[in-house]
Amino acid sequence: MVGEFLSKRYLLVIDSGNTAIKWGLHDGDRWVARGITLQSERMTLTQVWIKLPAPSSIIVSNVAGLSAVKDLELLLTLWPVQPKWITTQASQCGVRNCYSNPGQLGCDRWAALIAAWCILRQGCLVINVGTAMTVDALADTGEFLGGIIVPGLGLMKQTLASRIDALSFLAPGSFQDFPNNTENALYSGAIHALAGSLERIYDRQLVYLNKQGIPAILSGGDAALLSAHIRVPHRVVNDLVLEGLVAISRESS
Repeated sequence: MVGEFLSKRYLLVIDSGNTAIKWGLHDGDRWVARGITLQSERMTLTQVWIKLPAPSSIIVSNVAGLSAVKDLELLLTLWPVQPKWITTQASQCGVRNCYSNPGQLGCDRWAALIAAWCILRQGCLVINVGTAMTVDALADTGEFLGGIIVPGLGLMKQTLASRIDALSFLAPGSFQDFPNNTENALYSGAIHALAGSLERIYDRQLVYLNKQGIPAILSGGDAALLSAHIRVPHRVVNDLVLEGLVAISRESS
């Protein structure tokens, strides 16, 4: 048993997002461990990572800026492994990037698109609901057609509260078809805005691909909240960016 443990080659994958860091340790077949830590608490990751089996390779997606890069570089000195920091490519893992400037696409969106393609191998909609919501369209050929970015649920509410003092003291609210108080009106309005923008892209993609229906993959911290409010056929996949990083690592090696 000890020999089997020592012979394993582990991959540490890290999704450093705007609000939180998601990470996972993969042994080539399955996830051995996974976790999430707020960016404001990222230096506490040492206490968790030091207990893990030593990874033989590390791959990172970071969209949280240079300060996060510097802190992660320090944290990753736990192991004598040079981390690979991914950048968005023109083509990778069967996905072709049709952005006018391919490098401008966020590397987290790129990894999520790759994961979705590896899962479905067909045209689909890739939705990540976090600090912002991204809705990205893939064609049957693996082409990334383009996508939208809108503020996420929390960001919509925070923006309004920061501009209108009376809203900053309200309770979180809940969804109602016809909200009868201000906190529910704010929450329901944000849900409708997210669902509506997602469904508009879905309808446009159906026309573009000349199809009656396509699947969608929903991921991100608020995926479960939005899932109940959209009419688009979909499945929720946790840690889609991490899955994409595993795929990228496999192709690279």
